[in-house]
Amino acid sequence: MTFAADSTQSFFSSAFSTQGDAVASTVAVFTSLSVDDQLAVLWYAYTEMGRSITPAATGAARLQLAEGLLNQIKQMSHAEQLQVMRDLAAKRNTQFSRSYGVLSANTKLAFWYELSELMVKGFVVPMPPNYQLSRDGVQVLETLKQLDFGQQITVLRKVVTNMGVDPLAD
Repeated sequence: MTFAADSTQSFFSSAFSTQGDAVASTVAVFTSLSVDDQLAVLWYAYTEMGRSITPAATGAARLQLAEGLLNQIKQMSHAEQLQVMRDLAAKRNTQFSRSYGVLSANTKLAFWYELSELMVKGFVVPMPPNYQLSRDGVQVLETLKQLDFGQQITVLRKVVTNMGVDPLAD
């Protein structure tokens, strides 16, 4: 994957101006990304920072609640797997998105970590080797890397919690 930096720096320097709103700004810019860029940022966040995210995500998570969803994904074709991930990120109202929607925030963190691990192992559709992350996506990822650990987890928790469809919500 190729990263490019350019004139978007000035936009993001104001968007991420203070640590106090760095989490909210990062989440806001993340949610403005295309669905594929959102998935790519998650992929890179989990694979590049996964060693520190893993204990926080799985420590409090009841991953066994998500194992059924992960097993369903493993049984699908690569095209179906990608569609499920896109449906989750786009908040499409599907049976899978509703099942994901009832998981706790920490279980959702662990779900995406495990999904990235399955991608690395080849059980789930891999990240295309030639995928070009948008400039905004690159900036979100770079900003995420600069946040402290607690802020990183908060951003990821907010992002993955907002995915899927909560069937119990009004």
